[in-house]
Amino acid sequence: MKRILLTIACLMLLIQPAMAAKGKVRIAYVEWDCATASTTVAKAALEEMGYEVETLAVAAAAMWQALGTGDVDAMVTAWLPVTHADYYAKVKDKVEKVSVVSGGAKLGWAVPAYVTINSIEELNANADKFNGKIIGIDPGAGLMKLSEQVIADYKLDKLELMEGSGATMTAALDNAIKNKEWVVVTAWSPHWMFGKWELKYLEDPKGILGGEEQIEAIVRKGLDKDMPEVHAFFSNFKWDSPAQLQMVMAWNQEGGSPEENAQRFLKEYPETVKRWMGK
Repeated sequence: MKRILLTIACLMLLIQPAMAAKGKVRIAYVEWDCATASTTVAKAALEEMGYEVETLAVAAAAMWQALGTGDVDAMVTAWLPVTHADYYAKVKDKVEKVSVVSGGAKLGWAVPAYVTINSIEELNANADKFNGKIIGIDPGAGLMKLSEQVIADYKLDKLELMEGSGATMTAALDNAIKNKEWVVVTAWSPHWMFGKWELKYLEDPKGILGGEEQIEAIVRKGLDKDMPEVHAFFSNFKWDSPAQLQMVMAWNQEGGSPEENAQRFLKEYPETVKRWMGK
């Protein structure tokens, strides 16, 4: 009996290092709906591959800084070439672009479809209808920096950019639409709100908010040598279409946690997941 127990103990000592051999992956993200969806699904897929994965929700500036210093291994929510241009410029020699997670991304200011103006240039003349407010998100977001520039360049002196979060922005939008009120919000696509409500982007004749963008996966330099399989995963990590990402975002709004919906995606879209894994 003692010999059997000793044999089992020896086997466990051999098995445990093998189980832990794949190591730990750290992914930073900002708590935007699109970033949460992409990050949580990537985490679930990497865990399926046998890795321990830690996700860190931080502000945009901190996300880029952590990647530049090597404190995290990757992110899947870099908005380029405009929104995160300043952040990327500071760390571009220390990081590596590896994939386009989703194309068709866009920034802008959005209003409900029933609002009768169509351009940012018309906001000042209608400031009272918007209660003198532009509903923003977290202050560290690239979209907020661009929005401050929009206010300055269009001389929108009758409106104030309100800081908040993605959640407070959509809550304000929801409340305004229920009451058929005018509201203007800082917005981006892909986002579930465009599927829930009839919205339109206001025209930006000066082009300050930029044109079409893409969401990219960025990893720290050296990941290809330290964890080649993880590097390959992020190089393959791309949604089949912007609509697929928006679908997962919608799931997260309809019910279930992001973690539960990530597992749902792995079960319902195995071919996509296999491609990410290089199978």
